[in-house]
Amino acid sequence: MAEITAGMVKELREKTDAPMMDCKKALSEAGGDMQKAEEILRVRFGNKAAKSASRIAAEGVVTIAISADGKSAAMVEVNCETDFVAKNDDFLALSNALAEMVLNQKPADVAALSALAYKGATVEAFRTELVGKIGENMSVRRFVRLDGQGKFASYIHSGKIGVLVDVTGDEALARDVAMHIAASKPKSLDASGVSTDLIDTERRVAIEKAKEAGKPEAMLEKIAEGTVQKFLKEVTLLSQPFVKDDKQTVEQVLKAKNSQCHGFMMYVVGEGIEKKVSDFAAEVAAASQV
Repeated sequence: MAEITAGMVKELREKTDAPMMDCKKALSEAGGDMQKAEEILRVRFGNKAAKSASRIAAEGVVTIAISADGKSAAMVEVNCETDFVAKNDDFLALSNALAEMVLNQKPADVAALSALAYKGATVEAFRTELVGKIGENMSVRRFVRLDGQGKFASYIHSGKIGVLVDVTGDEALARDVAMHIAASKPKSLDASGVSTDLIDTERRVAIEKAKEAGKPEAMLEKIAEGTVQKFLKEVTLLSQPFVKDDKQTVEQVLKAKNSQCHGFMMYVVGEGIEKKVSDFAAEVAAASQV
């Protein structure tokens, strides 16, 4: 059996907000598998144990550039260590310039983007110089360049959440949809875009919860299917209640305006990055409870 360390227990607690001893027990049951332990806690505590997906664990900004005709767009995430540097004029100027470079010069990857010319040098040379000037590390994490079927609308929330949405039809509504995406964070346009892994996880959790509730074996699959369908409505853009009129879905609002959404992209600064936080007191407290 895998050793369950204090660090593992602390990490699971931070991800799920579940009690420390429940985290330790779940890790033991899961043989040290973090993902399986999260599923066990979700069965016990519900969706509260899935909060890690919304945690922002790094600083920086998202910037966007859209072509004059609205048919193409680019979005870039640039990371730094502190929110203070994320507001630095040179850092923001570089970040905005990078979005324009991605849009107009179409680099293949971050390495190619870093090699492009910027202010008499390369992006990488300027970044290195800026790191030395500010005294804080920064990096170009990712970017995307898209060509749309309609026109792109965008929304950036506090520099931390960036959304591009490809819509044919009402341009004012397109921006509202971009704002909706930033607020509601759908995983895909419709059910076809949701990964089978996510669906399988929801199904497994639903079956285990139903078993714990004493539901008959014959009802488990039906209960699980109902849970999956509810989940799909919650995480797909077209099925979500529209934030400005929750009596209608996004799809219904679009149809009422003779509009169609072809797709979207959302970046959340630091999404998926675990920032190392040095908290000796917390480590000692965690260790003492294991």
